[in-house]
Amino acid sequence: MLKPWIYLLMASGLEAAWTFSLRKLDLGALKNAIVENPLLSSAVGVQFGYLLLYLGLGGSNIYFLSLSMKTIPMTIAIATWTSVSLILIKMCDIFILKNPTNLSEFFFLTLIITGIVGLKFSAPA
Repeated sequence: MLKPWIYLLMASGLEAAWTFSLRKLDLGALKNAIVENPLLSSAVGVQFGYLLLYLGLGGSNIYFLSLSMKTIPMTIAIATWTSVSLILIKMCDIFILKNPTNLSEFFFLTLIITGIVGLKFSAPA
């Protein structure tokens, strides 16, 4: 029964990507682009593309989470999904966005990972 856990990891990765897509999505810029430019202009296309990316990542995230929750108990699935998403977001912050971090953050991330592994091995079937 590894497939539901793979779905859960995919949902977590999509959740992290969806979170970062919020940085690009600007509904005000989309509205301004539509008002100031022809509907088929590149300015509207770029902003509309960010909106589609946001919606697609969010929908895919929920789809894979729902697939995993058909087998994995809901409380364990949600706790794992949230935790793995948080860890992926923090790792992207550190390694891609180069945000500063400290040793205590790594310690607490390790505690989260320990909790996820504990949930995985204590989950029924």
